[in-house]
Amino acid sequence: MDKWEFYKDTEGLWRWRRIAANGRIVGSSSQGYVNKSDCIDNAKRNGYQG
Repeated sequence: MDKWEFYKDTEGLWRWRRIAANGRIVGSSSQGYVNKSDCIDNAKRNGYQG
């Protein structure tokens, strides 16, 4: 199962990335979000089910 990671970038904005079982990044947010909840909403539109 893929792992989802939520983190702040160098500008302090929230981003997500999806990491496959083999450690490869298979998806990531195309923009940063001020609010973590907005970042999670975007991840959900891209398959996150957390």
